[in-house]
Amino acid sequence: MKLLLTSGGIINKSIHDVLVGMLDKPIAESNALCIPTAMYGHPWVGPGSKTWQFISGNSEDHMVGLGWKSVGVLELTALPSIHEERWVPLVQETDVLLVSGGDALYLSHWMRQSGFADLLPSLNAVYVGLSAGSMVMAPHIGELFVGWTPPTGEDETLGLVDFSIFPHLDHVMLPGNTIAAAEQWAAGMKGPAYAIDDQTAIKVIDGAVEVVSEGYWKLFSPNGNHRCF
Repeated sequence: MKLLLTSGGIINKSIHDVLVGMLDKPIAESNALCIPTAMYGHPWVGPGSKTWQFISGNSEDHMVGLGWKSVGVLELTALPSIHEERWVPLVQETDVLLVSGGDALYLSHWMRQSGFADLLPSLNAVYVGLSAGSMVMAPHIGELFVGWTPPTGEDETLGLVDFSIFPHLDHVMLPGNTIAAAEQWAAGMKGPAYAIDDQTAIKVIDGAVEVVSEGYWKLFSPNGNHRCF
């Protein structure tokens, strides 16, 4: 499985180049599916104009608007109501999955309810997450990021990586996303935790983790051996 977990999207050359390398072919020859589901669960995002901006490629994350050969929309909340043969082959054949930000627990819930979570580990597609679309891969998101509450009442997400993510570090529009807040959040997590700004992404291929950054990030380790760049 190939994951590119971003905070702000494909917004600098380093992240863009890594994405192209993970695809093994040009963007213009690659077919994409965008997944806006997380946006509906977040009160700041959608439904509304921001969802349309993401789907249409008119958002600042530069994910859908990169010049793909084709772009389709995969809405996870619709999948339980249609037969798997209508959507599973489409997902299996796509080159890249572009997963929006929003509410990570809402996204996790619908990934499971739809059967998409079960399919993910077997896919050859590159999974590109934006904010909550990245956080959902972690075992947990932490109480700080709990918005929409799942039926379980827990902060558990998919656990397809062994670390958690604090996105949008030091973002001008999110004054509470400081390194001090990230450190306090990380202290409550059970495993490794990354705080990353919007110029940073985490590449994961078959469990091997690499940070790609033109900005600032910090790794908080349970043993106290922290790394920052």
